[in-house]
Amino acid sequence: MIAQLNSIPLYLICGIIVAFVAAVCVVFMVRAYKAGKAIGMDEAKLKRTLTSSVTFSILPSVGILLGVIALSGSLGTPWPWLRLSVIGALHYETQVAQAAAEQVGLHTLSAAEMTPKAFATIALLMSVCIMWGMILSIFFNKGYLKKLSGSKKAENKGKPGFGDLAMTAMFIGLVSAYIGSYIGGFVSGEGVFTFKGDLTPVIVACVSALCMSVFIYFSEKKKMVWLESFSIALSMLAGMLAAILL
Repeated sequence: MIAQLNSIPLYLICGIIVAFVAAVCVVFMVRAYKAGKAIGMDEAKLKRTLTSSVTFSILPSVGILLGVIALSGSLGTPWPWLRLSVIGALHYETQVAQAAAEQVGLHTLSAAEMTPKAFATIALLMSVCIMWGMILSIFFNKGYLKKLSGSKKAENKGKPGFGDLAMTAMFIGLVSAYIGSYIGGFVSGEGVFTFKGDLTPVIVACVSALCMSVFIYFSEKKKMVWLESFSIALSMLAGMLAAILL
């Protein structure tokens, strides 16, 4: 099955889509550069901005590359490459792929158990579940932008705006869902908590959170703002290293 998932037709289909998205990015980059020159921006500053943007994009993209490598063992290389190059996110893709695999009867997300039916279901679910952000933006983005404009006024008055509250609520929900699934491995028996699951995810989550806290401290307290571009990727790498060591 893994040979079919890495077949030339799949590489061509996914490669054409990725190439189209890359071309769109290049077009917008060129248009933005020309627009900057048209309004009188210094060309040397534009080039420095371009160079720094490329530099600060490399390390954060390492986490995406690791995601492609992690999923390629079970879903082949073309599909994870497409998902994580266009609109996917590492935590989303792995979580949904695993959930879909369990629903079609696979014990684990592995190439050994993969079937054409299972792959089709997993690929469809991974695509359908994430497209709603784009679709809903068509209908509700205008009202959302008004909310954000109102939140800016609130921030100027020293109050938290809607955007900040919405993002905070979203991340609390995500963290609660993931950490809750790990803590769910603890079960109560005769007044004593025992652990029947794998403790590794809990330790990895703690290591990643600790690393992220260190980066936030240096970026905010020590004014090392450049660390913000690398904090997520480095925290992920630290978590993965902890998993390997454990």
